[in-house]
Amino acid sequence: MQPFKRILLTGVNGQVGHALKARLTTIGELVALDRSQLDLANADAIRSAVQAIKPDLIINPAAYTAVDIAESQPLQAQAVNAIAPGIFAEEAAKINALLIHYSTDYVFDGLKNSPYVEDDLTQPVSVYGKSKLAGEDAIRAVGVPHLILRTSWVYGSYGKNFLRTILRLASEREGLKIVADQIGAPTSADAIADATVTILRDIKSGQSGTYHLTNAGETSLYGFAQGIVDTYEGMQAVKGWPDLKTYVSNILPITTSEYPTPAARPANSRLNCSKLKHDFNIELADWREALLDVMHSANFRPQQ
Repeated sequence: MQPFKRILLTGVNGQVGHALKARLTTIGELVALDRSQLDLANADAIRSAVQAIKPDLIINPAAYTAVDIAESQPLQAQAVNAIAPGIFAEEAAKINALLIHYSTDYVFDGLKNSPYVEDDLTQPVSVYGKSKLAGEDAIRAVGVPHLILRTSWVYGSYGKNFLRTILRLASEREGLKIVADQIGAPTSADAIADATVTILRDIKSGQSGTYHLTNAGETSLYGFAQGIVDTYEGMQAVKGWPDLKTYVSNILPITTSEYPTPAARPANSRLNCSKLKHDFNIELADWREALLDVMHSANFRPQQ
C-alpha cells in the first residue's frame, strides 16, 4: 500500500463523506472538515486549508448536489463543483498529494442505449452535470495524480436521499407515483467508501484515471422505490418498525414527462464498471444486496 501520513477529507457531513470518515482512520491521520470548517465556495479558504494541513492525500466527496436549485443558482454550483476541484488539484500538485474526487452519471446526456464507459462522450444536460464535468476537466488540466470516481443514485442510512424520502412518503401516503423511465444503479455510500479504501490499499504511486463506481445491476427509480418498500416490509416484524401506509402494490409507475423538474435527468444513468474491476479487482455487490445491508445496519433508523 502507498503510505499516507495525513488525509484531508471534505464534506464530512455528506453521505459519502460521513461513510468515509468511519473508514479512513485505518489509512492514516485524518483531518475531516465540514462546510462550516471549509467552505468550498471560498477559493482562498481551500488554499489556506491545504497549505496548513499539508496532506499527502486529499479526498473530496463534497459537492453542490441540489440538482434542481442549481438551474437558478449556476454560479454557486460552479464555485463548488467546478472551481473548487481545480484548486484542490493545484494545491495537491504543490505538495505532491494524491487527489480523489467524486463525480456523477449526470456528466452524460443519458441517450446511449447501453452502460456508459469512462471515455464515452460527455454531454451533460443540466447545470449540475455541467458543473461536475467542469470540475473533472479542471483536475485533469492540472495533471496532478488523481482518481475521479463517477457514481450514481447515491443513498445511505445518513443524510437526505431517495431511500429516506421514499420511506418518509410511504409512511405518510397510501400510494406513490414514481418515475419508471430513468434507469440506473442505486449505489450505497457505504459501498463507495469501502471501495475507496480498497483502492487506496492497492493504488500505485502516480496512478491516475477516471473510474465508474456503482453497485451492480440496474433498475428504474420506480423499481428502486419498490425495492425499498419490499425490503422494509420483509424486515419490519424483526426490527419492530411501524407499518407503512404504502405497500408495493400501491407504487405506480409514471413517465418523466408526467413529473417535470427544473433540471433534466439522464434517462440512462447506467455506468460500466469493468475498468474498476480490471485495474483494482473491485466489483460491487448487486444494488438489492447493498440496499439490504444498509437497512440492516445498526445505525439505520427508518423514521429519522
